[in-house]
Amino acid sequence: MGASIYQGKQLRVMFGCCAFLFTIASLLRTAQTQTARVPDLPEVRSVNHVVALTLRAVNDTNGHDAFAFNGETVPPVIRVSPGEVLKVEYINALPTVSRGSCAISPCMNMTNLHFHGLHVSPKTPQDDVLDMMAMPGQKLNYTVAIPRDQPPGLYWYHPHPHGESFRQVLDGMSGAIIVEGMDRYVPELRHLGERVLIIRERDIESNSDAAALRRRVAIPQSTCGTNQEQAQRIFTVNGLVRPQISIAPGERQFWRVVNAAADRYVDLQVDGQPLEVVARDGMPLSYHDRNQRARLMDHVLLPPAGRVEFIITGPADGSRIMLRTRCVDTGPDGPANPEMVLADVVSDKHSRSLAHLIPADKNPPVYKGVRIDSLEKSAPQFVVTFTEDKHGFYINGQKYAADDAPLVRVKVGQFQHWRIVNQTRERHPFHIHQVQFRVYAENGKPLESPEWLDTVDVPYGGSVDLMMDFTDPIIRGLSVFHCHLLNHEDKGMMAKILFE
Repeated sequence: MGASIYQGKQLRVMFGCCAFLFTIASLLRTAQTQTARVPDLPEVRSVNHVVALTLRAVNDTNGHDAFAFNGETVPPVIRVSPGEVLKVEYINALPTVSRGSCAISPCMNMTNLHFHGLHVSPKTPQDDVLDMMAMPGQKLNYTVAIPRDQPPGLYWYHPHPHGESFRQVLDGMSGAIIVEGMDRYVPELRHLGERVLIIRERDIESNSDAAALRRRVAIPQSTCGTNQEQAQRIFTVNGLVRPQISIAPGERQFWRVVNAAADRYVDLQVDGQPLEVVARDGMPLSYHDRNQRARLMDHVLLPPAGRVEFIITGPADGSRIMLRTRCVDTGPDGPANPEMVLADVVSDKHSRSLAHLIPADKNPPVYKGVRIDSLEKSAPQFVVTFTEDKHGFYINGQKYAADDAPLVRVKVGQFQHWRIVNQTRERHPFHIHQVQFRVYAENGKPLESPEWLDTVDVPYGGSVDLMMDFTDPIIRGLSVFHCHLLNHEDKGMMAKILFE
């Protein structure tokens, strides 16, 4: 049975009380034990060093916004190598009049694309989220040059129309981008099977089967953290609620996971074993430290837009473990973000081989060691302050507007110490386009294991210190940074940056 086992199921009481109760118990047991396998996703690959595809923004059969590709509303995984070109024809086939609600009314069903994490130009026709915009009936043509020194790893694409991005991403308009070559940094990956897992949200607030769905993903009855509300969202994996993932006993698989949720955190954990993490947010751990190929982690916090790539080992034959998210305390004003099961990992000696195996890349790895210790100890050169009230969300006291001047200007070719301060009562994930940064302190205290990311959680009432890498000469022009709770970004928590 599929993930929607409870939807539309009508029980016809033809027996006595005992028989009725037995039927209910059987259905609940079936819902826990019979699940659909996690589906493989369609893929697009390069031909003569060009990856070309057509995406359409449409309303699906449920009236939700969706990406359509090759006649299906399943967004493809885009596979590209450093030095290649990505060409996307993006057609806005959404209705002229929107039936949904947006942060900024009225909804206009405008849309565009953001290539999250890629170190590419913010100018047209590449990763321009400010001036490239398609209204219904219009189309955009993107030509994105992937740099030859682009770190290999997991990236993703999603719409970024200010005021409407939350609704479109919540509805499922997102897909993975894989820059090939991770095995150059982690040779152990060669010829391992690979899984791409896209975690999205499903809104169940008005769903008549909400209670059954909460039970299906095993949300505890006790509340999570400081928020006492009941969860109004559950997670899906590749579009399914709690699918089954097969793996052979002792088999090592390479998993690439993106949290494509619009505004929910995932604290990822696999029962009974640590995650052998080799990359975060598209950046191999060894890219900046050639002596660190992998790091064992019991769990990994992924804010919305966060990614992790790791190796997992199949448990004993016939056993079942869970891929789950732990409880995340989002703060007194944050949404409920409870523990739940994402998928059942089932060990089966007859498990079929994965369709995609990591090929061997004969090119040598490129490392980027940096010496920035003295700069990290200096005062911040720029401070980003998140605030909010009943009227909206702000950065440094300002609510974003399309005609804003840049809030900050930076000279390309330098590192800068930034501090992100959260003066609200809920978590906010900070993201900046085009740039990676080193997270090295939280609440003024040095981190034991600093990380290179492009999206970082900022604790409520706290701060993080970042070393921004503005050294890439390709990155010039006007771009943005914002809170990646897209509902907050839509309501003003975004600002412009000019790379000079």
